[in-house]
Amino acid sequence: MHFYGTIGPACASAGTLRRLVDAGMTGLRMNLSHGALAEHADWLAMIHAVGIPDLLIDLQGPELRVGRLASPVTLPEGGTVQLGAGGIPCPVQLVQAARPGQQLLLDDGKLLVEVTAAGPDALVCTVLRGGVLQSRKSIAAPGLSVPMPTLTSEDLANLRIAASCGVTGVMLPFVRGKQDILALRQALAEAGAPQIRIFAKIENLAGVQALPEFLSLVDEVVIARGDLGNAMPLWELPRCQKQLSAACRAAGVPFMVVTQMLDSMCTRAVPTRAEVSDIYNAVLDGASSLMLTGETAAGQYPVQAMKFLVRTANTAL
Repeated sequence: MHFYGTIGPACASAGTLRRLVDAGMTGLRMNLSHGALAEHADWLAMIHAVGIPDLLIDLQGPELRVGRLASPVTLPEGGTVQLGAGGIPCPVQLVQAARPGQQLLLDDGKLLVEVTAAGPDALVCTVLRGGVLQSRKSIAAPGLSVPMPTLTSEDLANLRIAASCGVTGVMLPFVRGKQDILALRQALAEAGAPQIRIFAKIENLAGVQALPEFLSLVDEVVIARGDLGNAMPLWELPRCQKQLSAACRAAGVPFMVVTQMLDSMCTRAVPTRAEVSDIYNAVLDGASSLMLTGETAAGQYPVQAMKFLVRTANTAL
C-alpha cells in the first residue's frame, strides 16, 4: 500500500517531512500547476535529504484553471464577474467555447458562476455561489468540450528535467482518451525518461468513458474525485468511483483514490467518522494508493492527517 502526501507550505520543512515519513507516508506529490519544477529546487533538496523515494509530479495537462491573480478576489453571490480579457484570467479556449447559460465551477466547485454574455475575448458571468477565488484554482465546465492540448509548453519543460530531479511518476490530469497517454509516453521518451511511471487522472466523463481504451497503457489510474465530482451530480460520484475501481481490479491495473480523503483535517485535529469510513472502503475496493492533497499542503494538521490515513487504511488490509 502506498501513501502519498502533497508538498506545500504546511509541510515544506525537513522536520515535518520526516514526521510524515514516520507516520507512514511513502511518497510525495508536487503540483506543478502552482509553479515549475525548476522553481522548487529548495523543496527537491529537502525531499532528497529526507530520503523520500517516490516523487510524483502533477502536470497542468488539459486542465482548465484560473490564471495568476495579484491578490485573492471576492465574488459576492448575485454579483457579476468577467473572465478573460479585462477580468479574471482564464484559458482563451474556454472563452471561445462557452456560451450564455453555461455554468462554470471554480475551485473544485466551491464557487459557481453562469455565463450571461460571451464576447470574443471575455465572458460576463453572474455569481450563483460566491466566495473567495485565489490564483490557479480549477475551472470545470460541465457538458462543455474545450479543446485543450494534452501537454502545455510548461509541462514539456518540466518533463525534460524530471528524471534529473528524481521524479518517479507523472500524473496527467483530465485524461480524455488513448491519445493523451500516447502523447505523454512520447514526451517522456523524448526527454530520455521512459522509465517514469504514468498515473492517469480520471476527472471528467470523457475519461470515465474512455478508460477501457487506455487502461492497459498506464501504470496506475487515479480516481480524482474533485473535478470528477463536478462532472456529474455529486450523489452519483460514489457509484462512479465503485465502477472505476471494479474496472481497474478486473484489468489488474493499480489505482489510487484521492481528494478530500480527510478534508476536515485542514482545520480540525480529528477527522469525521464519514472520512475514516471512506478511507476504509477505498482500501476494501482494492485501492493500491491513497493520497492527501490540501491536508498536507496547506492544512493545519499535516502529520496527524497522515497518521489517520495510514492507520485507517491498515485496518482494512
